[in-house]
Amino acid sequence: MTPRHFLTLLDFSSDELRQLIARAIELKQWHRQERLYEPLKNKVLAMVFEKSSTRTRVSFEAGMVQLGGHAMFLLPRDTQFGRVEPIEDSARVLSRIADAVMIRTFEHEIVTLFSEYSVSPVINALTDMYHPCQLLADMQTWFEQRGDIKGATVTFIGDGNNMCHSYINAARQFGFKLHVAAPAGYQPDPDIVAAAGDSVSLIPEPMEASRGADLVVTDV
Repeated sequence: MTPRHFLTLLDFSSDELRQLIARAIELKQWHRQERLYEPLKNKVLAMVFEKSSTRTRVSFEAGMVQLGGHAMFLLPRDTQFGRVEPIEDSARVLSRIADAVMIRTFEHEIVTLFSEYSVSPVINALTDMYHPCQLLADMQTWFEQRGDIKGATVTFIGDGNNMCHSYINAARQFGFKLHVAAPAGYQPDPDIVAAAGDSVSLIPEPMEASRGADLVVTDV
């Protein structure tokens, strides 16, 4: 069976993403109620960190433990990932041992190539192009506080980076209008913008982009 990977928000349908968020909200409530739920018992997640992060490591590792599984924290200096060993070989080896692989790296091509040779699901925990897990967390927060975001207006202020690209994909998948205020020379990828059609508008002036917005997001 070909595994389903999560490299961008476009890897799942709009309905699937909503179901995923609804399930996450439910599991969050169960955890607060100290309800034991271990669907990942005896499952292993390999976490490959070429780019460090406090929150990403803690959240993934805590989540695996809370759901009964185990997470392995792997740094480049401790493995042959992308150095002596080609990405293709790392994918073959890791995915046959771990039940899923999470990668946080720089070039998006690394997770794309890895997923092509992986027999286990691959999760993109950040690349230079996309940050889909962060968007799931942002959308979950909105859904918990305000309900469905469909039809809302969101403004993103900042560089046209991985967060911006993922907000563009989120606009497509969740049905909201996105205003992007990015400085000259730091615009989002034109192909990603074009694929989003009428969902996205580029408005250089931040205050103008924020006018009428239901949510304003920025990035460092």
